[in-house]
Amino acid sequence: MRSAGDLTARARIRDAAMLRFGRDGFGVGVRQVAADAGVSPALVLHHFGSKDGLRAACDQHAHDALVAAKTDAMAQPATTVLAQLAAMDRYAPLVAYLFRVVLDGGPGAARFVDGMVDDTLTYLAEGERAGVVRPTEDPQGRARYVVAAQLGLLLVTQLDAAAGRAPSPTAEPAAALTHMARTTAHASLELYTHGLFADSTYLGAWRATQERPEPPVDPTTHQEQP
Repeated sequence: MRSAGDLTARARIRDAAMLRFGRDGFGVGVRQVAADAGVSPALVLHHFGSKDGLRAACDQHAHDALVAAKTDAMAQPATTVLAQLAAMDRYAPLVAYLFRVVLDGGPGAARFVDGMVDDTLTYLAEGERAGVVRPTEDPQGRARYVVAAQLGLLLVTQLDAAAGRAPSPTAEPAAALTHMARTTAHASLELYTHGLFADSTYLGAWRATQERPEPPVDPTTHQEQP
């Protein structure tokens, strides 16, 4: 891993912004980010054009980091992947930033989550081809569910933090990740590996409702015909 001195000015500013946005939210100004990075506000604007441009660069970097992590996981043995995940400090800034993206909401968050869904769709399709992920009738729906589950864990951890049961994902992201792993890793891996229901009763019932034709509507009364 490169030291802070090895980073370009642009990368140093971006990393400082991700840390600051993750801790304090997107209301933080360019001057604060510049101070954290040890540069002038003018240099921030030179590299990113505006605060919105800086936010977009942070989003892209977070997106790229998630893609790289998933790609690495697909190419390595399970024991290696779990060992890397145990190094919580490595992912702490990314987790804090992701939490802020979701908490902030708005069009930017929606675009970011859509990108996560697209990447997960690709990742799971590669897993199917490699024989480590089961096929599905609804790839898009599955990808959205997986992303929702991942982001939901961050929100639940924040609620635990508010109740005094866990560290905050923004103030102590590495400790929050440790809490998440301790409380949900076994259950989530078991659920993804073996499933939840003992048989296909509910899936069959759902399929039946989706295949049932809708009754015709009387065009004069706009009511369903018997």
